[in-house]
Amino acid sequence: MSNPQQLRYSKEHEWLSPVEDGVATIGITEHAANALGDVVYVQLPEVGDTVTAGETCGELESTKSVSDLYSPVTGEVVEANQDVVDDPALVNSAPFEGGWLFKVRVAEEPKDLLSADEYTEFSGS
Repeated sequence: MSNPQQLRYSKEHEWLSPVEDGVATIGITEHAANALGDVVYVQLPEVGDTVTAGETCGELESTKSVSDLYSPVTGEVVEANQDVVDDPALVNSAPFEGGWLFKVRVAEEPKDLLSADEYTEFSGS
């Protein structure tokens, strides 16, 4: 398992893309997707919602359990990935590509996000 170097990671196992034009993409890590098992339902924040770093903003349901989705940043949701809502298995099959969850216009990025190497050490993945 390889965590992409250009991403930042939260200790709740979400990833954050580099901010471009004020917007970042958010998803869950491969480590989290594997731990969840087969994802069968995804509830995402809606466009226009405000998310706050470290707070719950959605839910992922798998054949094993239900897990809260946390935002790694504070900001306004500008897009939710409808493909993942329609086909939740994308979270498992492509967590860093087509399985992304939502995009946020970042108001504030926390300073405690981890680099890929730090996340790998933290998660053991």
